[in-house]
Amino acid sequence: MDLEVTPALTIPEAELRWRFSRSSGPGGQHVNTSDSRVQLSWDLGESAVVTDEQRAILRDRLSGRLIGGVVTVTSSEQRSQLRNRESALVKLGSLVAEALAPPGPPRRPTRRTRGSDRRRLAAKGERSATKQQRRRPPLD
Repeated sequence: MDLEVTPALTIPEAELRWRFSRSSGPGGQHVNTSDSRVQLSWDLGESAVVTDEQRAILRDRLSGRLIGGVVTVTSSEQRSQLRNRESALVKLGSLVAEALAPPGPPRRPTRRTRGSDRRRLAAKGERSATKQQRRRPPLD
């Protein structure tokens, strides 16, 4: 089953590597016997479906998640391997799509409003008064 990341980019199943292992969590004795945890890996450096420009963008934006040029996602939320496989495909697809999406518009710096400053200072005054009331009274 190919992974459609965007309408223009589909990762073929041949480029995806699956690993299965035992998952922790709920499930009783069933957990100890079935390999329901799923690791899905995609080798970005060896992929034939991404352009050099896309590869550079993905390497830059996913640099914290890449290990040797390979992106790996793990899914063990569900009790069945099939659902974890579906979940891993969705995670990888959204990760790559988000990395390839164009950046949003730059933030325009704005000033705080007078009302927000007034409310902030009033809240500070209330907190200060509350804390002053917790002190021991003077020994006069």
